[in-house]
Amino acid sequence: MHQTTGRWQLGLMLSLTTVAMWGILPVVLKLLLGHMDAVTITWYRFLVATIVIGVYLIARKRLPRLSRISRVGLFLLAIAIGGLAGNYLLYLLSLELISPGTAQVVIQLAPILLIFGGLIVFREKFNRKQWFGMIVLMTGLALFFNRRLIELFSSVSEYTIGVMMVIAASFTWAAYALAQKQLLNQLGSDQIMFILYMTSALLFWPQSQPAAIFHLNSLGFGLLAFASLNTLVAYGAFAEALNHWQASRISAILAITPLLTLTFVEMISRMYPDILASEEMGAIALTGALLVVLGTVLTALAGSNKQPRRVE
Repeated sequence: MHQTTGRWQLGLMLSLTTVAMWGILPVVLKLLLGHMDAVTITWYRFLVATIVIGVYLIARKRLPRLSRISRVGLFLLAIAIGGLAGNYLLYLLSLELISPGTAQVVIQLAPILLIFGGLIVFREKFNRKQWFGMIVLMTGLALFFNRRLIELFSSVSEYTIGVMMVIAASFTWAAYALAQKQLLNQLGSDQIMFILYMTSALLFWPQSQPAAIFHLNSLGFGLLAFASLNTLVAYGAFAEALNHWQASRISAILAITPLLTLTFVEMISRMYPDILASEEMGAIALTGALLVVLGTVLTALAGSNKQPRRVE
């Protein structure tokens, strides 16, 4: 079993770096959609990630060899590729229909679905405190959507479709994460991500419009560059944090991401109201967002197991 170094201060700093990257990303993507279509944005993000990780693996002479992967491993790779590619695209498409804050609150379902996947696939146990955390999270979602619950369940509006896309993105991310966890028995995490990014880039290439980058102004190019590098920084910090701190503690820190997104939206909408609209959340919706965060934290921490410290 993997043991952390016990350097929780470093783990906390890296976790907060991930939170900052993931917190601002929906806002950046929302703004970028005004300059470029969703498929092309996703293709560029996968392409940049492929190049950067590919150069790193070549330098370390660690390029993965598919011939060494079992048939089960190849099947898991297919699930992981579909899950990650689907997550990227569905989440980005949802931002054309709903606000970044709403998308980030709903995407909190992803880690919860991952926990449920662990119950089914890995026969993990779900204790009473985790069930309580789930109830708190679902209550929070109901309060967050208090003004639009009738619209969500009674009509097929753009808002409803956008929320459903984020829910679907949560399912695809959970499928990817479960498959990747099993693949770690055959490949390193960087090797897995290289295969996933490269394959996804190839999948999106036929429908993308690479030449669109030449029509971007300085703002659009900056947004694309940030969105492309964001995933590398965020996942790199996240992976390194796992080396120093317990996963449950990191999950609890990551749960505050929606609140950070809502803060970024409010700040930018006040400075530049013409390019980003405010969330216009009432007291009940804000309470709901806080409960979603609290429910995620409770579910993560209630399922934690203390790990012994690793002596370096």
